[in-house]
Amino acid sequence: MNTQPSNKSYRMWFTLALLGLVTLSLNGWAQRAQSGDPNQVNSNSQSGIARGKYLVQGVAMCGTCHTPRDSSGDLDRYRELDGAPLWLLPAHPNTDWPLKAPRIAGSPAASDDDLVRLLTTGIWKDGNRLRAPMPQFRMSREDAEAVVAYLRSLTPHAGD
Repeated sequence: MNTQPSNKSYRMWFTLALLGLVTLSLNGWAQRAQSGDPNQVNSNSQSGIARGKYLVQGVAMCGTCHTPRDSSGDLDRYRELDGAPLWLLPAHPNTDWPLKAPRIAGSPAASDDDLVRLLTTGIWKDGNRLRAPMPQFRMSREDAEAVVAYLRSLTPHAGD
């Protein structure tokens, strides 16, 4: 049985990720256009964490790569966002392709400012862009702060 993803599944994943990026960009633009709105989401509030959860799970679909899979190939929801071996392979040989997506649940390996910078500019704390297949996000600051608040609210389970 061939467990390698087909070009069709890679294209589908890439298309979904691209749609997520477009949605995040449009969402950020809409929030900036409404900057005087008293109902604007505070990323540290429960509504901010809920927004971050929506962005992580429903738009960016971070769990697709950052959540391990069980023996059936389904996402292991108990270990959500605990890091996982990458199931994607590059279309062409690439020696710089990562083998694992890191844990982002709980306390990702960066400060809040570094994570917000990554999600708003695509630049990591070392000054470089992340390697493919990580999308180069361009979220609004508010959305990035909500995502960070949500990730920090999670309890990682990789060690138990």
